[in-house]
Amino acid sequence: MVERPGRLDGRSTIVSGGADGCGAAAARLFAGEGARVAIVDRQVSKGEALAAEIRAGGGEAIFAEADVSKRDAVEAAVAAATSAFGPPTALFNHAGSIVVKPFLETTDEEYDWLMDVNVRSMFLMTRAVLPGMIEAGGGSIVCTSSISAVAATPAEVLYDTTKGAVHMFARAIGVEFRDRNVRCNAVCPGFIATAHGNREVELLSGFGVDASEAAIRAAQGRMCRPEEVASAALFLLSDEASFVNGAHLFVDNAFTAI
Repeated sequence: MVERPGRLDGRSTIVSGGADGCGAAAARLFAGEGARVAIVDRQVSKGEALAAEIRAGGGEAIFAEADVSKRDAVEAAVAAATSAFGPPTALFNHAGSIVVKPFLETTDEEYDWLMDVNVRSMFLMTRAVLPGMIEAGGGSIVCTSSISAVAATPAEVLYDTTKGAVHMFARAIGVEFRDRNVRCNAVCPGFIATAHGNREVELLSGFGVDASEAAIRAAQGRMCRPEEVASAALFLLSDEASFVNGAHLFVDNAFTAI
């Protein structure tokens, strides 16, 4: 029997925010599907350990340290990925964070910081990758949005706003670059069982928002697993989604359908 090639076989791939959580799950999954993975993150020890783990398992991976809200750091990381594996033709814009706080208590500094981490990072990463991707004949980009782009939550006005921007960013990139064989889509998870997701639940509960196990079970059945987000991103990056462009794929077990 002929072995099926991986869905990202041989593709130079970048995962931002790839050292932990859903990003790490994606890096492992993509490498298992034949991708040559550049993990971009600020968490050096975790990123280097993950790249070593992938290599030890027979995959190809490097780690590039970068604060993806900084242009010079992003351009250096993309240059390292290109030097190692060629121009990236798959990009998972996953890096992001959260601010949970009543709106009237939020600060200008928190607004600037979260917009930089969640939105500016995708702008910088995508802009740095696109020229090489286009020259290579095209590729695919996936941005991590959220149910929070369309389902507002108390104490998450800043976070909801950033994810709304990510939602439209993915769609607009898809429209502008489809004639150059570049697709861009967003994956939109519900509450996820990661350190980030657990922290969000804890903070919401502290501000009196019902984020209890029972409330999450009623909204989406259970917490989403990181691997489920990674699998959705893999589909959107792969040729299986060759005519999917400018779309928002919700990974929320009908949270936003109720």
